Amino acid sequence: MENDKKLTTKHYLLIASMLFGMFFGAGNLIFPIHLGQLAGSNWFIAGLGFLITGTVLPLLAIIAISVTHSNGIYELAKPIGKHYATIFMILVCLTLGPLFATPRTATVPFQIGIGNYISSNQTSLYLLIYSIAFFGITYWASRKPTGIIDSIGKLLNPAFLILLAIMFGFAFTRPMGTASKMATAGPTYSNGAFLNGFLQGYNTMDAIAGLLFGIAIVTTIRGLGQHKSRNISMTAAKSGALGIGLEAIIYIGLIWVGSTSLAHFKISTDGGIAFGQIANHYLGLTGQIILAVMATLTCLTTSVGLSTSFSEALHNKFSKISYKTWNILTCGLSFIIANFGLDTIIAWSTPMLMFLYPLAITLIILSICSPLFKRDSLVYIWTTAFTLIPALFGAIASAPSIISQAGWAQAILHFDKTYLPLAAYGLDWVLPAIIGFVIGLAAYLVKGFMTANATQPNENNQ
Repeated sequence: MENDKKLTTKHYLLIASMLFGMFFGAGNLIFPIHLGQLAGSNWFIAGLGFLITGTVLPLLAIIAISVTHSNGIYELAKPIGKHYATIFMILVCLTLGPLFATPRTATVPFQIGIGNYISSNQTSLYLLIYSIAFFGITYWASRKPTGIIDSIGKLLNPAFLILLAIMFGFAFTRPMGTASKMATAGPTYSNGAFLNGFLQGYNTMDAIAGLLFGIAIVTTIRGLGQHKSRNISMTAAKSGALGIGLEAIIYIGLIWVGSTSLAHFKISTDGGIAFGQIANHYLGLTGQIILAVMATLTCLTTSVGLSTSFSEALHNKFSKISYKTWNILTCGLSFIIANFGLDTIIAWSTPMLMFLYPLAITLIILSICSPLFKRDSLVYIWTTAFTLIPALFGAIASAPSIISQAGWAQAILHFDKTYLPLAAYGLDWVLPAIIGFVIGLAAYLVKGFMTANATQPNENNQ
C-alpha cells in the first residue's frame, strides 16, 4: 500500500479554511451574543459550556466519520439499524434544511439589517418581500450548483470577518461596560451558567452539521493523499484546531460583547436584535448598512449550500424524486417557514435540537470508541435505546407552552424531574446513556465469551 503523503502547513490551512467556512453561519453570530446577555457576569463560564457543543463536538463528529470510514450520517448510524439510520438522517436533513437552519439564513440578516428599523406592524410585509427575493436567488443559484457561489463565499466571508474584527476593535478599546459587573438573567445563569451555555450551543446546529457535512472534510483530506483513518483523524484534529479554534475565539468575543452590551441595552428577545443594536452603537448607520448587506450575502451562500446538500442527500437516498423537485421543495418550504419570523423559528427548533443532540452526541462518542468493541451493534442499540426516551422528554420540556404546559406533558415532566438526574438542566439523558452503554458493552463481552467457548470444543476435536 502507498504511504500516506505528509501534508504541509498550506494543506492544513486549506482544510482549516474549509472547516470554518462550513460551520460559520447565521446562528453562529446571534446565539453567542444572546448567551452573553443572559449570562451577564458569568459570561466566561457560560462560554466554556457553549464551546463544547459549538466547537468540540463538531470536530469530534468529523473524527467519528474518519474513524468508522463512513460515507455520511446514514452509514454512521447504520449499526443501530437501517430504519433508525434512515429516520435519523431525514430528521437531521430537515433540521439543517427547510425546517429550521435554511429559513434562519434569511431571518437573521433580515433582523440585523431591516427588522430593527421598522415598526412591528410592518415586519410581516417586509419579511415577505425580503424572503421572496432571498429564496428566489437561493433556488436560482442551487439549480445547478457550480464553483461560482463558492468563489463568492470565499470573498464574502473574509470581508464580513474584517467588519466583525473592526467591531471587536471598537468593543475592546471602548467597551460599553464591565462584563464582570453585569447581572445575570436569573438563577439558572447564576448557578448553572456552564450547563446553560452547553445547551445554548445546540442552537448552532454544528454538531449535527458535522455528521452531515463531515464526509466532505474527510474526502478532502483523502484527496490530499492521506488514507489511513488514524492519519485522517489527526489531520482533521490539527486543522480543526486552526479553523474551529478561530471560531471559538469569535464565540468568546461575541459572548463578552453581549455581556457588556447590558450597560446600554436590555436583554433582547433574540441575538439578531442585539447584534443590530451593538453594530449600530459602534459602527453607526453607515457601518450598520454595510454589515446588513454583508450578512445577507454571507447567509445567502450558506442558504445555497444547505439547500444543495439537503436536495442531494435526499435525492441520493430517494432517487425516484429528482434533485430539482427536492430543491423546489426545500426552497419553497424554507420561504414559508421563514415568514413565521426568527423568534418563532428559534422557539420551535429548540425542542427538535433537544431531541437530536443527545442522539448525535452518543452516536459521535460511540463511533470514536467503536474500535474498542469492533463497532458491534449491541453497544450502539443499547446506548441509543436508553438515550431516546430522555431525549424525547427534553424535547417536550423545551417546547412552546402549547405543548410543554399541557396536562399530559406536565405528567411526563414530573416523572422526568423526579427520577432522572440533571433533568432541570436538560441533561436527563446523560445517566441513562451511560447505563445503556455499560449494558451494551457487557452484552458484547458476553457474546464474545460465548462465541469463543462455542468454538473451543470444535478446535479440540480436530
